[in-house]
This record gives sequence, structure tokens and C-alpha cells, in this order.
Amino acid sequence: MSRHFRLAGLLRLRKLQQDQAALDLAEANARVAELQARHGRARSALSALGNSPQTVAALNAMAAARSSSRSMLAELDALGRNHQESLDAAQTTYNAARAQSVALEKLHDRHAAALQAEDLHAEQTVLDEIAGARWHSNRTDSQNEGETP
Repeated sequence: MSRHFRLAGLLRLRKLQQDQAALDLAEANARVAELQARHGRARSALSALGNSPQTVAALNAMAAARSSSRSMLAELDALGRNHQESLDAAQTTYNAARAQSVALEKLHDRHAAALQAEDLHAEQTVLDEIAGARWHSNRTDSQNEGETP
């Protein structure tokens, strides 16, 4: 068995792709979170408008502000749907990259385990040979001692 994992370059590439997908996912999450914060601020601004205008001009201004705020909320909702779609796509891309990386990581782990087993087997063989040689040496020595008068 080769000591070198033949798919090491591909594993590095898959890990880089996974890292890039993770960055894209983090950016998409940040965009969604920022949009939700903007949406919350717009709703707060809309609810903060007074309910009892004192003049007709104030009533017209309040109506214009509410209309503008509602338009902004509608735009934010549409933008939110776009960001959610990009977040879903980024999540799907990350999941696929992770799955490809995990498959290669498992192959790498199996390769490393096989190498370790091979090394342990070789070490055990050497130890067995040393023990066998010592046993034969001790047996020969004990037989030689028994032959001397």
C-alpha cells in the first residue's frame, strides 16, 4: 500500500470548496440578519408615528409617511425573499461541498487506519521474530548445558 494518500490533492481542493461555501453561507446569513434588522427599524418607525394629528397638514404628512413606510416595508419584504433564496442556495451549496469533503475525509481516515494496521503488523512480526530467536537461543543453551558432563 502506498504511504501517500493518492487523493490528498483532491481532499485539499474539496476542503477549500467547503471553506468558500461556508463563507458564502455566512455572508448570506449576515445579509438576511441585516435585512431583518432594517425591517424591524422600519416597523418601529411606522408604529412611532403619532395617531392624533392636530392639523390637516399634519394628517397629510402622517398619511404620506405611512404610505412611504409601507412602500419601504414592501420593498424590504421583496428583498428579504431574494436574500432568503440566496441563503437557501448557499446552504445547499455548502451541504453539497461538505458531503463531498466528508466522503474524501472518510477515505483518508481509512487509508490512515490501514497504514497504522500495516505498521503495527510489521512491528509485531519483528517482535515475534526476536522472541522466536531468543526462545531458540535459550532452548539451544539449555540443551547444551544438559549435554556437558
